[in-house]
Amino acid sequence: MSGNTVTQPDVLTCTPSRAARELGLKRREFDLAVNLGRIRTLPDEGGGGRRVAHAEIERLRSEDGFPEALLERVRSVSTKEAARLMDVTGDRFTRLARLGLMVPVAFYVNRYRTLVWLYLAEEVRQFASDEQNGPLVKGRVLPEGLRARLRDGVDLRARNWRGRHLGFLLRQATDPWERAGALAALLDPVQIAEIVKDPYERAHVHRFRPGPPTHGAPGSPSAQLAERIMTADDPDEISWLRADLAHVVDEARAHRPAPRPAPRAERRAGHGSVRGAERAHHARELPVSRRTSAVVPAAQSAPCRASLDRRPLARTPEPRPDTHVRVRVPEPKRPRGLLGRLRRRSA
Repeated sequence: MSGNTVTQPDVLTCTPSRAARELGLKRREFDLAVNLGRIRTLPDEGGGGRRVAHAEIERLRSEDGFPEALLERVRSVSTKEAARLMDVTGDRFTRLARLGLMVPVAFYVNRYRTLVWLYLAEEVRQFASDEQNGPLVKGRVLPEGLRARLRDGVDLRARNWRGRHLGFLLRQATDPWERAGALAALLDPVQIAEIVKDPYERAHVHRFRPGPPTHGAPGSPSAQLAERIMTADDPDEISWLRADLAHVVDEARAHRPAPRPAPRAERRAGHGSVRGAERAHHARELPVSRRTSAVVPAAQSAPCRASLDRRPLARTPEPRPDTHVRVRVPEPKRPRGLLGRLRRRSA
């Protein structure tokens, strides 16, 4: 029997921090590589997040040009560095990014509390090398339509980053409730409450709702800025996020209902059964006399109760008619002093 049984060995995995050290990446670069799909991860069976298989590490190591090729694919640059790669001024690149032609991949807040957008160096080079983007890169001025949008104050950097970040979250979601939590991560809690009206379903969605990228201590200006960037503020963006969230919640509800407490009747029934079991157990431990007294009818219960009371009952005897009752009359008080002694002598 044992010779015919085929057992598959468990996949050897390691933590993301260990995998980043094995691949020669910083933790921010490793997280970006995972989000971009450059590094495949596995869900932790113990519920501890994601893990990386040793086979995946060996696959990346065996590629040509490791580790420089992997580092170049996950390299992110700021606006100044991106403008240098594109051979344009920083102002020209900022206008292209505000128009949504360059999509940020990450951001951070520097020590001066200034928001710094990061872009993939690989995408910047691809945009500059495309011949269709020649008028935007090498032209003296931008087309009139784009300049009109810039005058109106358009800035799509935050919205484009949210769309890209949502794609990262949905790529790692393996359950409809996790997809609902990913969509809810970009909405305000008030918007979520309007869509998911059931409190238990809403709590289940919030359980899978990831927070914004970590920037500073909780409640700090950097963390507040990251939370503001994470929340959708464009009416069109909010509209399609609400529609997608309602649709995904319907799918999640059909897939697996959200956990909720048992009904009150079932809780009472369970509580009553426990109380009944306790009473039965207590009755088995009582003496025989007490167990029998519990089932005696009401008419015969008084003698039983009297027998259980071990204190003697005080009875008042009734006087017989042929007996005389002695009544003791108290003696009068004798006078004291000289007058008293004279009266006693005369008596």
